[in-house]
Amino acid sequence: MNAVAVGYAISTGSVVVDAALPVEDIEVTAHSIAARYVRTFGVAQKLARINVVVPYVTMEGQAKVIGQDTSTTRTGFGDARVQVGINLIGSPALDRKEFNKYSQKTIVGISLITSMPTGLYYKDKRVNLGNNRWGFKPEIGASKKFKRIYADGYVGMWFYAKNKDYLVSKVKKQEPLLSTQLHLSYYFKNQMMVGLNGNWFSGGKTFINDVALIGPFEHMRAGATWAVPLSGKHLFKLQFHTSVYTNTGLNFDSLAFGYQYVFF
Repeated sequence: MNAVAVGYAISTGSVVVDAALPVEDIEVTAHSIAARYVRTFGVAQKLARINVVVPYVTMEGQAKVIGQDTSTTRTGFGDARVQVGINLIGSPALDRKEFNKYSQKTIVGISLITSMPTGLYYKDKRVNLGNNRWGFKPEIGASKKFKRIYADGYVGMWFYAKNKDYLVSKVKKQEPLLSTQLHLSYYFKNQMMVGLNGNWFSGGKTFINDVALIGPFEHMRAGATWAVPLSGKHLFKLQFHTSVYTNTGLNFDSLAFGYQYVFF
């Protein structure tokens, strides 16, 4: 199966791409458009997939950087991400006819997400759209069906390479960051879906030239999703999420719209 998608999101509040910054009282509006491609395939009779996302972002607002008021405007590409995953238990690789008859029970899978330093980055600026470093997140996830309700949970850990061009000549490094997700989704007879979503991030203490700068982070988010399929190939999605708890000053809301087209 192949799927191409495009999404638009608007985020307002203390929005920054890199949370490990000495930034206070930030009030930013960020508009992002992301293009996505997904392909599923079989590996040793197991269902696998590759997922590629490329974002383009416009961000503007006000912030206080090291005690000084300043304005922020950035427009350009963010860091691209590539995810490769495979299901280990449940959901075997099936052809199209078999898949239409398949009924999910319990699924367990693993994946690796790679964040590539493709985003706009100015060596002499603290606020950027890209992080100028590689990031890797191995993750394990499970999904269980209860009649029309699906429960999904994921646990992963981000590992980051060093940014050796932070403020031109400094080195920034970040400790691993724990990432968790939980989703509860209800599917109607016409396959329309409504869901509740939660995320928790913990860790990720950041150092500049081996001097502790900020962290560790504690950040919890909650949201909701509504998705409507049309003609078996088209999907429209609306999603909202907000900060529930944070110890870093990151407190923002985000509203996203998406469209996906599936083909074989």
